[in-house]
Amino acid sequence: MIAVLKKTATRQQIDNLTGWFEKQGLRVNESQGEFCTVLGLIGNTAGIDVDLLQGLDIIETVTRISDSFKQVNRKFQPEATVVDIGGVKIGGGNFAVIAGPSSIESEEQIMNAAMIAKVGGANILQGGTFKSRTSPYDFQGLHEEGISFLVKAGKEVGLPVVTEILSAEQLPLFDEVDALQIGARNMQNYELLRALGKSSKPVILKRGQAATVKELLMSAEYIMSEGNENIILCERGIRTYETYTKNTFDISAIPTLKELTHLPVIADPSQATGKASLVKRMAMASVVAGSDGLEMDVHPNPESAKSDGAQSLTGVQFTEVMEATNKARSIL
Repeated sequence: MIAVLKKTATRQQIDNLTGWFEKQGLRVNESQGEFCTVLGLIGNTAGIDVDLLQGLDIIETVTRISDSFKQVNRKFQPEATVVDIGGVKIGGGNFAVIAGPSSIESEEQIMNAAMIAKVGGANILQGGTFKSRTSPYDFQGLHEEGISFLVKAGKEVGLPVVTEILSAEQLPLFDEVDALQIGARNMQNYELLRALGKSSKPVILKRGQAATVKELLMSAEYIMSEGNENIILCERGIRTYETYTKNTFDISAIPTLKELTHLPVIADPSQATGKASLVKRMAMASVVAGSDGLEMDVHPNPESAKSDGAQSLTGVQFTEVMEATNKARSIL
């Protein structure tokens, strides 16, 4: 349930109403907008008399949220959420680019990739340390050693860092990482979602390979219900009948999510297509669709990459993508 207060509501009136809601066993999320204050009520609101609330002098409207996702709902919080990753803001008009190798293979490799990302104009450095692979025989990442390489590279080039986490037990290993990523295979790993919800660390939540938009939002709800509001949603393509590209890029999901949720939405054209040659056009399309940022794979030598080499950009290609993306943003 959400209660929109009149612009004339005083601080004392808002505090009194909030206190009354809390006595009813509800948690209250206050959102200050430009023209009004919105109180989002979390918990069992079945016993709340809507007519009684509507009769209060400071209440403009009261609405029950019928959607199963509550806290991530734009009705619950009309103002866009801005997530801060190591000083880089995403959402609410702030655009960010995350770039780096799909897998960290060595200290030299991540350092070279970090330089590519920095020179090309990326704001955040990514790198896979624990890799969730389809085959148990494929490269699984450097694990703790990879984390140390990533953190060192980020400090060297002056970029905050993000990497993927696979299980709740791994959380203590990522203290020096600025943000954590939940990959497509773990989008519905609810134990992991709840664990990250108890953390204040920003989370990039990628859409599952066959997940609906609603299911993505419900996964975000799991995180937010535990108290962590620093969530970024990522459209990275879904599995369809098409086999020419790695996935099918659901570009319509970006404006759809922007309508439904106040959370930032970014796109990953590298994973979405699986082909470096398609990344530039899909990055531009993401910008036009309203994306708050991009995540792309870059590698100093894609031909020798231990994972996702076909979708990884060279330094020259990344610079071209960034130029095209900036041009697209300038005409909006």
